[in-house]
Amino acid sequence: MHLAWKEIKRNKSKFLIVGAVIFLISFLTFMISGLANGLSQDNAALIKNLPDGTFYMTETAEETYTLSQINENLQKDILEDFEEAAALSIQMGFVNDGEEKQHSVAFVASTASDLFPNIEPGEIVLDESLQEDGLKVGDVLTNSQLDGEFTVKGFVEQAKFSHAPVAFIHPDNYKEMYRTDTMQLMFVQGEREEISGLQAFSTADFLNTIPSYSAEQLSLNMIIAFLFVISGMLIGIFFYMMNVQKFGLYGILKAIGLKTSALFKIMWTQMLAVTTIALVLAIMLSQGFQFIAPEGMPFHLPFDTSWKLSLVFLSIGFIGATLSGLQIRKIQPLQAIQQGEM
Repeated sequence: MHLAWKEIKRNKSKFLIVGAVIFLISFLTFMISGLANGLSQDNAALIKNLPDGTFYMTETAEETYTLSQINENLQKDILEDFEEAAALSIQMGFVNDGEEKQHSVAFVASTASDLFPNIEPGEIVLDESLQEDGLKVGDVLTNSQLDGEFTVKGFVEQAKFSHAPVAFIHPDNYKEMYRTDTMQLMFVQGEREEISGLQAFSTADFLNTIPSYSAEQLSLNMIIAFLFVISGMLIGIFFYMMNVQKFGLYGILKAIGLKTSALFKIMWTQMLAVTTIALVLAIMLSQGFQFIAPEGMPFHLPFDTSWKLSLVFLSIGFIGATLSGLQIRKIQPLQAIQQGEM
């Protein structure tokens, strides 16, 4: 431990450079992770905020919820058999306010359930983001597919789907607008049950059936994975070069009785110190960014996510440093000393 810190103090510039690189990579990773989480919430908060349960759609829909049509008799049977169940439908659309300004929304209709707002025909409940557009309780909204009008009953938090604010409406209004007598999905809270004729999806599996969600998250997660790989390679290369330069020193230390395990501990201590300092700075800046992020920017980075990412960085750093130090085991004292004198 003493030798590790002594070397860090003597070679400040070298360790400062690798620390700066780790800081920049980890900070970029935290920022992209925050953006991925923010986009995930903006894309599917409606689904992610539901309790643990199972989504069902018809097998013939081939994992495309917009093509699913739940038979009315089957829907009735499921609602009778499962206490915590609801039938729902989701369709993209728009509403016009009193000034004929159009607002894009995701219409959501559901049967009576504590999971969704209780709405009467002609009423509409909107995501709170639409308040920024000037909408308020009591406003009258229209839609070209509906003969009547909607009256804004209230607003809810975190209700987004496919990057559009959700508009909760009554099933009767939904069926009139989209000329259908069926609902698209069933959601059953609790443990998964098999239902004949329907395909079951966990929340994660259902989210992956949404094309925009799966493509978006896959791209961002691939970037994060590559950043982890790059950080591991950089740490490994840095310590490999450091070890090559210290062959003579390692030979002397081995000659006076220092064990190989002690040399590894020196290297691990240095890696842990440099990486930890870089990660602490990256976490502080990325957490602080949430308070100064531009309004409307989908950025969400919980502290536990930063903590988990930090553990991954430390693990990768440990692996990279260890692999680079395998050459230490092969060092012969006399040979290393002679090589260091050349």
